[in-house]
Amino acid sequence: MKSIASILIISAGLMAQLACSSSSGETAQTSRPANSKKIGVLLVNHGSRSATWRQALLALEENVKDSLVGYGKIHGTKTAFMEYNEPSIATRLKEFDAEGYTDVIIVPIFLTVSSHSFDDIPTIIGKKEDPQSLETLKIEKIERYTPQAATQIAPLLDFSGMLKENILRRALQLSKEPQKEGLVMIAYGDATYMKEWSALLHDVGAYVKQHSAIDAYSFGWCGHVAHYNPDSTTVAIKRVFTQKEKALVVPVLVAHDEMFQVKIIGDGIAKTGKRQQDVAYVADSILPDKNIERWVIRIAREHADKLVNNSQAQLP
Repeated sequence: MKSIASILIISAGLMAQLACSSSSGETAQTSRPANSKKIGVLLVNHGSRSATWRQALLALEENVKDSLVGYGKIHGTKTAFMEYNEPSIATRLKEFDAEGYTDVIIVPIFLTVSSHSFDDIPTIIGKKEDPQSLETLKIEKIERYTPQAATQIAPLLDFSGMLKENILRRALQLSKEPQKEGLVMIAYGDATYMKEWSALLHDVGAYVKQHSAIDAYSFGWCGHVAHYNPDSTTVAIKRVFTQKEKALVVPVLVAHDEMFQVKIIGDGIAKTGKRQQDVAYVADSILPDKNIERWVIRIAREHADKLVNNSQAQLP
């Protein structure tokens, strides 16, 4: 099984690959003087049929917008939904082009490496021609658009280390008798990158053990890997019950979606029968989190600094 270091290497390789790729407008933009740079930030998320889920992502942009635009090197921010909803990635990139932006920093609000982050988003913006992604986008009627603005993709959330702190904080909020409790993490999952997702959750569980008296953990899935079925949640809870009297169930999901937190995870808890009284659960999510807001601000500023500095270095 791969460690978190392996995940970082995979994601870092992706970012390096994408940084070297060029959109149709990049060649024309490289000769622009630094003072003509107009840099935008696009926060990209998966999208959801849940209004509660979407609002959490819109609130994230609202909470970081002033700090980004006030930095001086970033001129505007937008949020895009990869699927299910408008504004889509293509819609937002067209807006950036119409508004004269030279560069767009794409910040994926995705937990860790997945087919969405590795293939779909780069294919949507014209940086990759992944055959499977192309077919999926066609079936799901997701528009592709190669912007005139130069684009670069920032790292994923697992780069920040914030996930470990987030899960620890939420587990401790549920905990009453840590010596009797085990942590159960329920994540979406990804069939292609199952080893990487498993390694990530093992690392998070180990972090919780190291920084608290909660010394047992397990995890399960609620997404397409589990066929949107509660059974994986039930199995993960029962696994903890073999070691501990009580289970602390924490959703490792970016935002709250009624189908996942209420229906799938809730049903999984109910299927433990009489033991559900030994389960502590709040149908919350990773967001909102001030640390993640600060990370988004930092990573976007770092990319903006590099863009401006590279342009200045090219001046005669």
